[in-house]
Amino acid sequence: MGEVLWDLFPDGDHFGGAPANIACTAAGLLGPSGSVKLVSALGDDQRGRDAINFLKQRHVNVSELQITDAPTGTVTVQLDDSGQPLFNISNNSAWDNIVWSECWHDLAADVDAICFGSLAQRGNTSRKTIQEFVGATSANALKVFDMNLRAPFYEPDTLIQSLKLANVLKLNEDELCVIAKVIPISGDSIDVLKRLQEDYQISCIALTQGTAGAVLINHSEIVNAPSVPTTVVDTVGAGDAFTAALIIGLLKNQSLTEIANFATEVSSFVCSQRGATPKLPDWIGG
Repeated sequence: MGEVLWDLFPDGDHFGGAPANIACTAAGLLGPSGSVKLVSALGDDQRGRDAINFLKQRHVNVSELQITDAPTGTVTVQLDDSGQPLFNISNNSAWDNIVWSECWHDLAADVDAICFGSLAQRGNTSRKTIQEFVGATSANALKVFDMNLRAPFYEPDTLIQSLKLANVLKLNEDELCVIAKVIPISGDSIDVLKRLQEDYQISCIALTQGTAGAVLINHSEIVNAPSVPTTVVDTVGAGDAFTAALIIGLLKNQSLTEIANFATEVSSFVCSQRGATPKLPDWIGG
């Protein structure tokens, strides 16, 4: 649930938005064994129509996408020498205007997992809708807060409220530093993760560390997974791919080690491809 947009790269437009990327990768990982819906908003424009077509091609259910007067979101992306992206995010996009629908009470109560981030909560309308949706899910559902900070589009209060709603957290090293200052929490990375887990009753936390791999913790275990070597084309969507694999692994009750290793593998593959949502090869897909 959240932003869906087009990343405008120097070589052309690529489908994007963290929740949309996660939805596409999750649908690829699940194959016919699951159902993935994207809850968001698009403009009544060509980019909106193209987004719907793209999602359908990736087997993502588009029945909950709203059409608004605001334009479909865009982000201008520039890559540095190491393939790291620099983002310029357009304001007042369609995904800033996700309006609560009463029919979503039933949808929220029925989902096995909901994934949400901070960027789509930058405006009042979508923030209220997202928080109401997550709050309406069942106690057994995975409520995954993929922090996905994009300065200056986040507020401390939104981050704290999202932590309160979540029972799974995914973040990277930079985001860990930010949340440690917001709370505040002192200590090394593991100290901060454990404190977040205890204070907000989070069952699983995943910390991605780029080439250093990832750390996953639950209430009884800490797992360190090395990164998978690859030739990096760009890193856009790599974290989203990790999140999708994390969610699928948790839904399948896999061990923390299995989840960590597979998520880093999927993320590495995405780094080797252009754009955030490359088609998954047979050895990855569901």
